[in-house]
Amino acid sequence: MKEGQAVTIASEQETIKKAGPRRRGPYATTPARRAEIVRAAAASFAEHGYERASLRDIAARANVTHAALLRHFATKDDLLLAALAQRDADDSELARRIIQSKVPKDQVLSTVLQEEFAHPDHLRNWLAITIAATSPTHPAHGFFIQRRDRMRDHFTNKKLDTTEDGDELTADDKVTMVMAMVDGLRIQFLLDPDRKTLHVLETLMRHIASPEEN
Repeated sequence: MKEGQAVTIASEQETIKKAGPRRRGPYATTPARRAEIVRAAAASFAEHGYERASLRDIAARANVTHAALLRHFATKDDLLLAALAQRDADDSELARRIIQSKVPKDQVLSTVLQEEFAHPDHLRNWLAITIAATSPTHPAHGFFIQRRDRMRDHFTNKKLDTTEDGDELTADDKVTMVMAMVDGLRIQFLLDPDRKTLHVLETLMRHIASPEEN
């Protein structure tokens, strides 16, 4: 991801948090209008997928003209990055609320996934963008690389580091296991939504987390 895009993503997160209630017409502030457009883009991407979503549809959802939208976001790629940044911020806020609700540590990730499973269309499109972004030429490639690195840093920060770690299974290996299981359970849910699978993740977390995290 280019440095300018990274700065844009960070600023979009802060802008959307501060946007507050929607305001229509010429008195709407620029930050509030941008936040509204990002919400409209996220809804359009969720309904149509990134490739089929159009700037005109997003403009209509945000109740702005196509020309006005382009003054805020020059391309659909810019809108995608802003929408992904908002999704990331929402995920972080959800995890924070779950932790504050005193959910057992081994159930935090499964509770986050349970919330995702309540919105299968959104989850399906998130996975589609994630897979497409594995291409180095995809506009969101840098975003997902940075997101993965943040997740690895979060879990590696002593949460999965125990005295039983060795050459055969290091703390870093366990982070890979957790991330692979989370992505795998998302796919399994979409294929077979009636099958109960989240307990598998909870069992894994109990077995590999450091004692202070259980």
